[in-house]
Amino acid sequence: MLQQGLPVCSRPFADLAKSLNSGEKTVLQEVEELKRAGVIRRICALINYRALGRTSTLVAAHIGQDNLQAVAEAVNSLESVSHNYLRNHYYNLWFTLQAESAEQIAITLSSLSARLGAEFHSLPVQRVFKLDVRFDAEGPEQLLLQDVEQVPKGETIELNEDQKLILSKLQNDLNVIAKPFDFLISRGLEAEDVLRIITELIDKGIIRRIAAVVDHRKLGFVANVLFCSEVPQDRIVGTGNRLARFGIVSHCYERKTFEDWPYNLFAMMHSQSFGQIQRVINKFVEAEKIDSFELLPTAKELKKQSVKYRFY
Repeated sequence: MLQQGLPVCSRPFADLAKSLNSGEKTVLQEVEELKRAGVIRRICALINYRALGRTSTLVAAHIGQDNLQAVAEAVNSLESVSHNYLRNHYYNLWFTLQAESAEQIAITLSSLSARLGAEFHSLPVQRVFKLDVRFDAEGPEQLLLQDVEQVPKGETIELNEDQKLILSKLQNDLNVIAKPFDFLISRGLEAEDVLRIITELIDKGIIRRIAAVVDHRKLGFVANVLFCSEVPQDRIVGTGNRLARFGIVSHCYERKTFEDWPYNLFAMMHSQSFGQIQRVINKFVEAEKIDSFELLPTAKELKKQSVKYRFY
């Protein structure tokens, strides 16, 4: 329920408690326990960067073992990098990078290459088939199924000063207290104003929801694989939509290719075992007659942290 989003009201945990036939105090205690155990990483606003006029890309690089730690630390130090993973493949370093424009991404990668002596390949999204899946905490056989067609709005939204203020503060981890939104009350903004502005930001598509970000491995999803396949352009839409509907797929995109990397359909897969992932892949490639694909298991999570957006 926390992954689906906190109700936007004065006492959201009391609201959740009613749905659970429980009490507010009990729910607050159990949320705190989940955070202490590391199951919940944080509770915050999940922001649609597209609505802020920003763009993003996935970056792949081959880094030798001698330079791996230094390069990973340099990449992790960039505020615009949200995720960075070590994967079992020739291209072993994979990270997501945001910027104001595609040109700025190119400049950042060029600067990294010059400084670190490595070649970084950008694979921007061409089409989104699925994203934003919640993990099933009650049974790690499947992920919670979501509407795979629901893609965040892409047009840039102009923010007023009050919206900028609220959005800036909602990026931080919310305190697990009875009235978690009261810290947003300030001179000129009453409690009802705060709730109204949060609702506006959600309605405009800037905030997807205010929700828990979980460590899926602690929920039993210990097998994690990036699946990349080569699909003819005239089949990409149908194939991508069918791949997105598998329960173990959390994210599915068509991405731009680069020389020596012909794979244009990407899916992130999570399961309690690599065997289950392999069975899904076998079923998919046979049904779709795919001959060319790569599996890139996650070897290590190097960074997973939301990009902080600054408005002042």
